[in-house]
Amino acid sequence: MVLMFMGFSIIIPACNEEGAISSVLLSMVTELNKLGQPYEIIVVNDCSTDRTRDEVIASGLSITLLDHLENMGYGAAIKTGIKKAKYDLIVITDADGTYPVKMIPELVNTAIQENHDMVVGARTGLNVNIPFIRKPAKWVIGQLANYLSGVKIPDINSGLRVMKKSILERYIKILPDGFSLTSTITLAMLTNGHSVKYIPIDYYKREGKSKIRPIQDTFNFIQLIIRTVLYFNPLKIFVPLSCFLVLLAFFVLVGSKLFLGRAMDVSFGVILMAAVMVMAIGMLADLIDKRLS
Repeated sequence: MVLMFMGFSIIIPACNEEGAISSVLLSMVTELNKLGQPYEIIVVNDCSTDRTRDEVIASGLSITLLDHLENMGYGAAIKTGIKKAKYDLIVITDADGTYPVKMIPELVNTAIQENHDMVVGARTGLNVNIPFIRKPAKWVIGQLANYLSGVKIPDINSGLRVMKKSILERYIKILPDGFSLTSTITLAMLTNGHSVKYIPIDYYKREGKSKIRPIQDTFNFIQLIIRTVLYFNPLKIFVPLSCFLVLLAFFVLVGSKLFLGRAMDVSFGVILMAAVMVMAIGMLADLIDKRLS
């Protein structure tokens, strides 16, 4: 497929969003028509069991509707839309009414005029409705991502963003099928030096029931952040771990001498050797990463 650079494709993953998708689509078309640029809207129905598909059809709008015959996940739905998109500029947003569609023109214009690889709507505006139960996990994930990426990230997993398809295709194989797709592409962009800009947006209370599982998805996000950074910048993981083992080795050596009356030199040697091996593995991983990139 030959990509068109003038215009943009909006991808909306939808699973059981009959309560909001019609109003989201109608307000979106109203805002997008103000831009005066060609666009397409792709709704990926991820095997909804309610009237989501019927609501899209009943809207009467010119929309490309793609169907998953089984529920494959948020990330999988976005990847399906990416493959179908005809423009190089990709916009993703949700079907539940949480993201302000009126901000899409500003994000698109910023991406085009300033030539950013990704422009993210950061949920740091004046009206942000994030459930309290999700805030502690969101903070922990954010702090870990900030350290591992070396960049202060205002919002790691915002679902409203503009990206270049040509760049997304470089990372398509590592993008997960679940909710962590947005976190993965954020880390992939930042750790590989792509131009990323954040624009504050509001975030509204969703229509319908959230599909986020707070505990399970939090652990999945943390694993994903570590795995992604290991993929792109392994020394961020291996160097601190190696230093920790060196400190632990000397703590064991000195502590055993002071409190046990004899130095645990064998344990000291084993831990110190482990530190050296961890550092060696990290350097080898970094060398492989740089060679393949």
